[in-house]
Amino acid sequence: MLGVPPQPPAVGHVGSRPPTYDAEPTALPPADPDALEDLVADTVLDGARCGTSTLRAVSVRGDSARYRGEPRRDALLTARFGTGEQALVLVAMATGTRAAPRAHRAAVEACRWIAGAVGRSHARLAEDIRGARRGDLKSGLHRLTDRSLGKLRAGAAEQGVEPEEYTAGLRCLLLPADPECRTRVFFGVGPGGLFRLRDGEWQDIEPRPADAGGEAVLGFGSGPHETAEGDRLTMDLGITTPPSPYEPAPRPPRAPFRFRASIARPGDTLLLCTGGLAEPLRGEPELAEHLTTRWSRREPPGLAAFLADSQVRVKGYADDRTAAAVWEA
Repeated sequence: MLGVPPQPPAVGHVGSRPPTYDAEPTALPPADPDALEDLVADTVLDGARCGTSTLRAVSVRGDSARYRGEPRRDALLTARFGTGEQALVLVAMATGTRAAPRAHRAAVEACRWIAGAVGRSHARLAEDIRGARRGDLKSGLHRLTDRSLGKLRAGAAEQGVEPEEYTAGLRCLLLPADPECRTRVFFGVGPGGLFRLRDGEWQDIEPRPADAGGEAVLGFGSGPHETAEGDRLTMDLGITTPPSPYEPAPRPPRAPFRFRASIARPGDTLLLCTGGLAEPLRGEPELAEHLTTRWSRREPPGLAAFLADSQVRVKGYADDRTAAAVWEA
């Protein structure tokens, strides 16, 4: 009888040259004894089983921040709302503004506020996901996202800083615990990536503001750009009309809201991540090949193996990395 092939070995980096910075943390961020609640751990790791899927999630301080003694600007929150097959799992990740002194705090607050909003509405959200009510999901999640980021803008005003200095990109994934429901919902604002590993090939399914997204339950690039009800699956709600010469110029448009819901197939791996992993995954083919080899097996990796995989370094990419991967049984 043939045995199970061994797990391919982990690697420290891919590409032609090693990265500039050390592979392990060097300098801790400075601490304020009167604000210890602002301390952010170098690494956060989590995981769970949800319905027919297995979740792994990680947030790691980037090589540059480790070297300079800066806090991790990425935040990660995982939460289960409800019980049994009616439960809904949320993964929220956020990235604070580069070089802003309170970036890490803004990212944490964005995750907590969206989690509170989703938690209070989880029963309705889970019902809409099971019923494939894409229009209700899209509009409802857009409102919840706007309200959460609006609280950051209010916080900026209270602190006397510009809104751009106290804000965050926010990306979320909703996973129903019902094993009969294979719909996975992504929503958020800001840069990052949404990828799917299917049949040994990576698919970049990040919704773009002007794309024809296809019907929500079918995924990227399938079907017409509008549903039978006439609603688009990816909406750019921040585009302004040309300014009138008789009115003050409008403020720059906010980043567009992004939404995608897709049906998972057995054997799929869905990956949601911030720009720190999305950029090297798009820019370095060796990283995509390595993760394909590591993550194409029937069994998902354990927490330690997932942490090692998510930290594979690429020269020229030194930002924080936050990722959530979902393996479908």
